[in-house]
Amino acid sequence: MNEVEKLKEEVLQAQQKSDIASLYVLEQRAHKTFDENMLQDFYMNILDLALERLTDTLEAHRVMDMNEVQDFATLRALYEYAIEYYSEGKLDDASALFEVLSGLSNDNHFSLSLKFHWIASKEKISFDDFLSNIADIDETQKAGTFYVSRFSNKAQKLLDSSKIVAE
Repeated sequence: MNEVEKLKEEVLQAQQKSDIASLYVLEQRAHKTFDENMLQDFYMNILDLALERLTDTLEAHRVMDMNEVQDFATLRALYEYAIEYYSEGKLDDASALFEVLSGLSNDNHFSLSLKFHWIASKEKISFDDFLSNIADIDETQKAGTFYVSRFSNKAQKLLDSSKIVAE
């Protein structure tokens, strides 16, 4: 069995178990092994599983636990999906996802961080401006989070002046 077939088998096993975390473990190998189309399918598998878990979570009226590996991986996948929308200029779609994500986790810091994302996209601040003026990318990298978790002083001003949070 060649490397592509072996990796496909591992991906299939993780997919059958709805194991998003294992798929993320295979991510680096997927980048080295798969062509662009297969890589696109790989990420679609992750997103499909994350959307299923989102539905299950909402139907169960629960929040996701950042300390539980599958919930953590699900939040990461959904965050990446929202960021993709945001970076493509689909601000309404990004805003809706960020709003849902801001209330989906038991981690208060994650929830607050996603509120900044939500308000910025709702207020039609472009992704580039969000990264340049609202986010603190250097501090986020130091924090080691998968999401933008550190912000400039402008972020608090945005939150304070926003009509969204008051609604």
